[in-house]
Amino acid sequence: MSTHLQKRYRRQRWFVAVSRVTILLALLFLVGLIVSIVGRGWSGFFRGEVQITVALPETVLENSGKVRASVYKKLIHKALLTDFEQHGITDAGSLENIIGFQGALKLRQLVRKDPDSIGRTITTWLPAGKFADGYLKGDLSTQTLVELQVEPDLIRYFEILDRSNKGRMVFNWSFFTLGDSSQPDTAGIGGALAGSFYMLLLTFVLSFPTAILAAVYLELFAPKNRWFDLVEININNLAAVPSIIFGLLGLAVFINLMGVPRSTPLVGGMVLALMTLPTIVISARAAIKAVPETLLAGAMSLGATRMQGVFHHVLPAAMPGVLTGTIIGMAQALGETAPLILIGMVAFIHHIPAGPMEAATALPVQIYLWADNPLRGFAERSAAAIMVLLAFLMIMNISAVLLRKKLEVKW
Repeated sequence: MSTHLQKRYRRQRWFVAVSRVTILLALLFLVGLIVSIVGRGWSGFFRGEVQITVALPETVLENSGKVRASVYKKLIHKALLTDFEQHGITDAGSLENIIGFQGALKLRQLVRKDPDSIGRTITTWLPAGKFADGYLKGDLSTQTLVELQVEPDLIRYFEILDRSNKGRMVFNWSFFTLGDSSQPDTAGIGGALAGSFYMLLLTFVLSFPTAILAAVYLELFAPKNRWFDLVEININNLAAVPSIIFGLLGLAVFINLMGVPRSTPLVGGMVLALMTLPTIVISARAAIKAVPETLLAGAMSLGATRMQGVFHHVLPAAMPGVLTGTIIGMAQALGETAPLILIGMVAFIHHIPAGPMEAATALPVQIYLWADNPLRGFAERSAAAIMVLLAFLMIMNISAVLLRKKLEVKW
């Protein structure tokens, strides 16, 4: 007996040790993933700016409200060439690498806000171009620029900017306000955030009431027969169906059959609602089942109808668990990509949608598009967008846990 007990305790110790090692490995992989993403993406929340002195002649900008950004771009390049002459620089290659098109847009915005600057020479900070931005952030060292075959005079000018404090780092608010772009310095997640917001709003509006009513009926009103078993089995199976199947269903039914506009948050919300519906139904049924039957019986014994007892007593008592399952289902919908690709939300959308009927994309799809882009600057943009998506998912899941702990009733 003693030998047998020693073997049992030895197996228990091995099990505990293996479990701890498994948890440690999972945490190490998670930390490695987060460190890798943060290491690549933190710079996406910042942008480099270059200080420049630009002359704004009245002959060119006499009507600042209608002048194109290309005119301001020429003025910026003229100012850069003047600065080159002062430092003895003759060949810096493409001036877009120092101050790009976004700098021209910023200068035009400044002139429109202050028309009195026309006819004067102003000194301002403008968003840096591709190589200047990478150099100011520290992503591109001098050696890296040499390997990329950047002109030596351009590298020298970057070093002059660094020494003379004419380059700085600022928080990149435009990353959250701009839409997609073919150039990384003018690309943002504003359009993707708006598209995800409209889709999640429609998903909640369509799935939450339907799932609650279905759960209440199945748990408290439906007769327990073969049809009930068939419906229950199908709901459980739908919760395990791959998300791409719902994308195919949305393409076939909503777009091809019903004519819902393609690439809009409306069709995306309808598809995600179908995908989220089984998850909310299952969690709602579990929450309703956890409420003691005596609560409904007590309400009915005092004269309430069965429906009054359910909606006035049972459902409010089960609502913490229902909301927890709903938030988790919405978080799952926020991270879905495959069904949205099938319904056309992978299109290039440079503007921010003003409503659910306008063409849009979603944050996971925007990450997919940027990750597939060969331009160097999109690597940090995609990592930064992943950080934003993970932040939203963590907030939603933490909210679900806190909501459950705060509102949960122990019977």
